[in-house]
Amino acid sequence: MKKLFFETEKDGFYGTYYVNPKGSDCAVIGLFGDDPNDYMAKCGAKWLHKNGVNVLCMSPGKKNYSHVNFPLERIETAIQWLKNNGNQKIGIMGMSTAGMDALVAASLFSDITLTFALTPSDFVWQGFEQGEKDGCKEWPIPGASTLSWKGEPLAYMPFIYEHPVYWQKIQEETKGSGDIERSTCLFIDSENAREHNEEEMIPVENIKGRLFLVGAEDDSFWETGKYIRRMDERLKERPHTCEYVPLVYEHGTHFVLPESLLRKALPVGLKFVMRFIFKAAKEYPNECEKTRKDIDRRLSSALKEWREE
Repeated sequence: MKKLFFETEKDGFYGTYYVNPKGSDCAVIGLFGDDPNDYMAKCGAKWLHKNGVNVLCMSPGKKNYSHVNFPLERIETAIQWLKNNGNQKIGIMGMSTAGMDALVAASLFSDITLTFALTPSDFVWQGFEQGEKDGCKEWPIPGASTLSWKGEPLAYMPFIYEHPVYWQKIQEETKGSGDIERSTCLFIDSENAREHNEEEMIPVENIKGRLFLVGAEDDSFWETGKYIRRMDERLKERPHTCEYVPLVYEHGTHFVLPESLLRKALPVGLKFVMRFIFKAAKEYPNECEKTRKDIDRRLSSALKEWREE
């Protein structure tokens, strides 16, 4: 597939534009992982191509899953490039930490008229880095947010645990759980330590067009079901123009991706592999598959309606 590459220093953002081979005047910004050229990003682009759109995959940097004051101006610059290059409609799709990023971007930029937020939180997090430090693979950054705007960190929920206790808590919760990683304690304990203030909550009522909030109760990373319900209540209480669909499934794990997208990544043995990653996928394989198929159907239909309206 035809690709265009963008560098932050030269273009104002880091990303790869995957041109739909059948042509399209709609584009979706894909936030799928730690690099816009990795395997998961390519699978996401192929799934979105199947659904009739161009795709611009983005990340903070090359092979970089750290989130420290990521400038939202980069998404703003990317949106403008998409508009200047034949795209009449702009959407955004983010999963995991990037589900939060997608919501914040959509709340800020009115050109985004379709938002898929998979396993999102309803608040901005403290910034964190990933790599190797003192035997830890992830650690929080004091005084930093995950996102910034106009040169200032966005208000955020601080994690109650500092380095290295932060990673030690993840290890403690993961041990013997049957999940490849568990980190719900970071969020539960941090929320219990202090109430959220309004400044760190994502103003989802500002989002335009269509909004899909997707998560599962058995998410082993954070309580995305609770967060989606809180966003549902927020939208019920506040004026908004978006058409929103809250989708909270009983079973689905942290990988609440469309079934056919995951099948592109693992064409053989998907259920077999998933059971070694998540306990819920081992105990409820059919239910998790049913969830992914329903997500696939709903998001594919939403893309078709959005393109054609």
